[in-house]
Amino acid sequence: MSPVTRGGRRRFQVEEGWERLPDGLRHADVTAVDVDAEDRVYLFTRFDHQVLVYERDGTFVRSWGLGLFTLPHGLTVGPDGSVYCVDAGDHTVRRFTPDGELLLTIGTPGEASDTGYTSDGPARVHRVERVRRPGGPFNRCTDLAVGPDGDLYVTDGYGNCRVHVFTPDGELRHSWGEVGTGPGQFHLPHCLAVTPDGRVLVGDRENDRVQVFDGDGRFVTAWTDVRRPCALTVARDGTVFVAELWRPKGGRSFVHGETGEDQPARLSVLDRDGRVLERWGDSSRERAAPGNFIAPHGIALDSRGDLYVAEVTHSFAVRPGLVPPSCGDHQLQKFKGIV
Repeated sequence: MSPVTRGGRRRFQVEEGWERLPDGLRHADVTAVDVDAEDRVYLFTRFDHQVLVYERDGTFVRSWGLGLFTLPHGLTVGPDGSVYCVDAGDHTVRRFTPDGELLLTIGTPGEASDTGYTSDGPARVHRVERVRRPGGPFNRCTDLAVGPDGDLYVTDGYGNCRVHVFTPDGELRHSWGEVGTGPGQFHLPHCLAVTPDGRVLVGDRENDRVQVFDGDGRFVTAWTDVRRPCALTVARDGTVFVAELWRPKGGRSFVHGETGEDQPARLSVLDRDGRVLERWGDSSRERAAPGNFIAPHGIALDSRGDLYVAEVTHSFAVRPGLVPPSCGDHQLQKFKGIV
């Protein structure tokens, strides 16, 4: 176990070397992580694009999905054990059995909805500014959460500006969201979580906030003491864990403008009303040190309160030269909760 996180509410130790990747398997990013009812851990990976399954002690169980996914993004294990994989490149959400048998596809593979989005040309803040109007499902969808009644909530973010709600069978109920910075508007709805009382928390990443809605999409409030929220999970006591992406010096926000200083990635713990309880991992000097973060992109809590944080270090930081290739193994951390 390596260093204990700071903060007085609850403390965590990093369980280094937790993932024991078998010979012949590899990945350069872990885009998402979740756990099932037995605390098995599911990773959604890139390079190779597939799902990896582990026991809670890091023992490898199985892999599946190689060759199926275009751009892995979000993964959620439902209450019934179904595994939902959100493919931003293919514009689909797929539901699988825990062994990888395909059960349902939502969206048309390879076909993006019409939002006016184009990937070409310069961007002042982020390429999501090229979304011209809201559209139907999907245009570069990002994440999924299962509501208390079984409905499926999906953020449709990189090429759209909406949250879509589906029945458990994949029929569209309704959608909400517009382009912009006001209440109910988005610049990259990147992640979401549904609380036990039915509130829908949406990480509005490039607007530096978490927006809170009721189950019908009515705006309730916004939590603004966060930056670039990439992933959300809700603990049993109602606290909310938020993984926040690094914004390098000179980067821009739609609401705060250009930053004059480095804003390293971090993890924040909020109470149910969005007040900050504790934070850690935000180092500009030792980003790849145990307990710190480079590009956190997925987060999950198991039944014992242990925390998993997945990172897209290669895509976000190694490939564009923000960190050296030696940081490329910093993709997944398990934090063991201690009293």
